[in-house]
Amino acid sequence: MRGVLVILACLFASFSPRDCKQQGSIPEGDLLVLTVATQETDGFRRFLRSAKHFNYTIKVLGKGETWKGGDYMSPPGGGQKVRLLKSVLEDIQEENRVILFVDSYDVIFSSGPKELLKKFQQAKHKVVFSAETLIWPDRHLEDKHPHVREGKRFLGAGGFIGYVPNLKQMLSDWSGVDSDSDQLFFTKLYINPEKRKSINITLDNKCRLFQNLHGAFDEVMLKFEDGRVRARNVLYDTLPVIVHGNGPTKLQINYLGNYIPNLWTFETGCTICSEDLRPLSGLQESEYPLVVVGIFIQQPTPFVTVFFERLLNLKYPKNRLRLFIYNQESHHEPNVRSFLEHHESEYQGVKLIGPEEDIDPVTSRDIGFNMCRDDIDCVYFFSIDVDVVLKNENTLRILIELNKPFIVPMMTKPGRLWTNFWGALSADGYYARSEDYVDIAQGHRVGLWNVPYVSNIFLIKADTLRTDLNDPDLFESETLDPDMAFCSKVRNKGVFMFVTNMHTFGRVLSTENYQTNHLHNDLWQIFENPAEWEERYIHENYSKVLRDGLIEMPCPDVYWFPIFTDVACKHLIEEMEHFGQWSGGGNVDKRIQGGYENVPTIDIHMNQVGYDKEWHKFLLDYIAPVTEKMYPGYYTRAQFDLAFVVRYKPDEQPALKPHHDASTFTINIALNQVGIDYQGGGCRFLRYNCSVTAPRRGWTLLHPGRLTHYHEGLPTVQGVRYISVSFVDP
Repeated sequence: MRGVLVILACLFASFSPRDCKQQGSIPEGDLLVLTVATQETDGFRRFLRSAKHFNYTIKVLGKGETWKGGDYMSPPGGGQKVRLLKSVLEDIQEENRVILFVDSYDVIFSSGPKELLKKFQQAKHKVVFSAETLIWPDRHLEDKHPHVREGKRFLGAGGFIGYVPNLKQMLSDWSGVDSDSDQLFFTKLYINPEKRKSINITLDNKCRLFQNLHGAFDEVMLKFEDGRVRARNVLYDTLPVIVHGNGPTKLQINYLGNYIPNLWTFETGCTICSEDLRPLSGLQESEYPLVVVGIFIQQPTPFVTVFFERLLNLKYPKNRLRLFIYNQESHHEPNVRSFLEHHESEYQGVKLIGPEEDIDPVTSRDIGFNMCRDDIDCVYFFSIDVDVVLKNENTLRILIELNKPFIVPMMTKPGRLWTNFWGALSADGYYARSEDYVDIAQGHRVGLWNVPYVSNIFLIKADTLRTDLNDPDLFESETLDPDMAFCSKVRNKGVFMFVTNMHTFGRVLSTENYQTNHLHNDLWQIFENPAEWEERYIHENYSKVLRDGLIEMPCPDVYWFPIFTDVACKHLIEEMEHFGQWSGGGNVDKRIQGGYENVPTIDIHMNQVGYDKEWHKFLLDYIAPVTEKMYPGYYTRAQFDLAFVVRYKPDEQPALKPHHDASTFTINIALNQVGIDYQGGGCRFLRYNCSVTAPRRGWTLLHPGRLTHYHEGLPTVQGVRYISVSFVDP
């Protein structure tokens, strides 16, 4: 009956047009979204993208104005938004027009206009504000808020929807200044019963339209369903259309914004990873963006030589790179000096700060940034700590092509659930694990991820350094480490730090226990950095030994296969020569049990240079698997009585008489090359009258030690021959 009365009333113009329209659905064309944005930030771009996804019509207010409305952490503020809204409403005459007024930097649409307007109609009020759990900014007004049977009591000014006439009436009393509080203004209207009734205001108590995250993040979870992802309020079992990271919930909205609306789903994966790219293919070398590469050496670090080798291998024109090298460690001066002596001329320019300049690490970062800021040609700053193992030669190209103001390649540590980003922060600003961290770290979710903390390596646009991040003290803090201070300031400036795991980029070294008391300290890294140790020291064809049977048998039951790289051989020789305490080659030898060696050699034992534990690890990981393959049913723990490097010289000890080894099996690794480093040499197995006279550098002989393989060392007639020998027992 009421429907009939309303229709009749409409015919006789007793009701306004919008009263009549409410009997049917509100046309989507009647909706206009208004927002205020004085700057185009990453958050604003995220807002616009979500609006475009659902085809909202957006009008942005305040472009180019200076923001005078305060910030979210310190009242008052927001009055500038009210002034701008009041002004634009004066030019809107359509009474049927529905206005959605929302913040933008920390807001995401989770659904479209049709659902929004339907829920607005169902609210049965002309103006609907978002609701909050917490009252702000004046707690003394708590008792004046109407009580609700269920839901949130307090008004949130960051989002509301209403008809133009009602909004004009609501704003008619505004006479404040830009720095006044919009929240307080709207709250006082709402708690005034007469105003609330005449304007026809209500709150979205159960978050059907608006979800404010402040004080309510535990209520919100991601809902993945039918190829779509949105926010769900589990407390009220509602699906809010708009999600607002109000107050100190920017990290939470950033987390949700990695998925909503449909940025990443289980069905599609990443849907934005191919958007707004900056392709480099087809460019002439001279057209590539100029990049300042900042290299930071702040502590003793293994494999620095390898770091510079990988830097050289980056697939990017070197004449479009300028290097800023900060080295705080005297230990690494030879590494830096060698690199520059051979390659400085290949780069467009190099600036070096060495340990003698006594510049602290924080200042060095600022100097590096300024090298890019002050160079009009600089387009990017690429920061790399020396503990980064940059495996992917295309890393720099990939990051530039993603075209983000701040982008980070995900790095890992082998065998650990560690990456160079944090998915969340604890209340005191330290590490916390986000719900999706493990899936991202393990590559089960692949894409671009806006995260609160990164370290070790990043690419940042020079324009961002010159504008949003132009402060001179980005790394300084009285309470936080420099990297944490930097990330905190980047977040507070509204710059998103994106991590990409769309490619395998590399890893980060462990530096905690790195010692510098040897000549080649990297040899000792088999425990701390086993992956890098293997790449540096294990022969590139070793994997074929087990997989493809790359094993030769030059004599009966004598197996021959590649084990060491040339670098490993070189480092072992140089380490032993650097130590220098070669045995005299006599029978009396206090280094061994019993003090007597029946068949002595001129040698240095592994335990003399503190390498016995590392050598046992090497035997266990790389020799034992081959032994078990070649001698089925035999298993070894790779225990050894003796492991040593032998030196043969014509004028010292050229050969070794026939003997059995005191071992179950022996390994004999050639550390240098016959015909180049020495002449002669080799090993003869007497029982079989079989000799190996051309041992290959880095290859090992594996043979039984006792009973069957009576053998001798053949004379070295020129040069110096080095071998590494181990007597291995179960």
